[in-house]
Amino acid sequence: MTYDIMDTARAESVPSTATEALLVPSPARRRRRRAQGQWWIPWAFLTPALLLFLVFRYIPMVQAVQMSVENVRPYLGNEFVGTANYETILSSPDFRSAALNTVILALGQTAGSLGIGFLLALLLEGQTRKLSFLRSAAFLPVVVPMAVIAELWRIMYYPSPDGFLNAILGVAGLGPSEFINAPGSAMGSIMLMGIWRGAPYDMMIILAGLAGIDRGLYEAATVDGANRWQRILHVTLPGLRPVFTILFVLAAVRGFRVFTEVFLMTNGGPNGATEVVMTLLYKLGLEQGKLGVGSAGAVLLFLATLVLTVFVQIITRRRKDA
Repeated sequence: MTYDIMDTARAESVPSTATEALLVPSPARRRRRRAQGQWWIPWAFLTPALLLFLVFRYIPMVQAVQMSVENVRPYLGNEFVGTANYETILSSPDFRSAALNTVILALGQTAGSLGIGFLLALLLEGQTRKLSFLRSAAFLPVVVPMAVIAELWRIMYYPSPDGFLNAILGVAGLGPSEFINAPGSAMGSIMLMGIWRGAPYDMMIILAGLAGIDRGLYEAATVDGANRWQRILHVTLPGLRPVFTILFVLAAVRGFRVFTEVFLMTNGGPNGATEVVMTLLYKLGLEQGKLGVGSAGAVLLFLATLVLTVFVQIITRRRKDA
């Protein structure tokens, strides 16, 4: 009796004619329609993040562009001045010096992070438990807030002979260094700290790129008589070219926007040796009250970053097409 009822229900659910088959949707089609009817669910989850981006990023960006062509006078009303703020910031020797320091710091940190990150990736490539622990330990500087790292390195850079790093130099027979307190070594000291923090991040991305390289290429190179360095040069580096492109863009953007470590460690000193664009704009806008000039500098920094990103993308596409 039970089988008769189930057979009857199954027979009623199956369309008897072609017209009924078109009118009665299949289960897959019904599920697809339900999914399409719930298109708003992903947007509902994204709405809080989009609102935060709108309030704290996009609206301030638009306001910065507007303020860059105005003489900002709080409570008195802004005055339109055209390109006067841009002329002021571009003609400033302090801005040119800060821009040069920013480029030097960005290039040094980018090259150092990529080089050390690549070496770490080669050393820590593998699937063993020990290597996983070492990779996790090496990645710790990335998750620590920059303010904490800057304070720790500022303590280690203490210029007296009893300082942490100076004590190590003393054991090696080298004299004490003033590190961030001397104009000649301040930029290099900040650069070293940035490389120490950025190299583990590059290492993890390069490890992901190494996993995507065909192992057959290594075997073929070994059969052809290539040694380890030749395999790295002719197999590993060409296979990591897209990864290096992405890392270069990200590192360059980070370098152009460097602020926290310089502000906390030297605040642009000594004697402007470590003054970068972001610290200069901070002083112009918030300490000296020149919000229009500071906004003009921020717009120029954004355009420089945008041009660099587009330039790298164009070169990458041309190489792919070639």
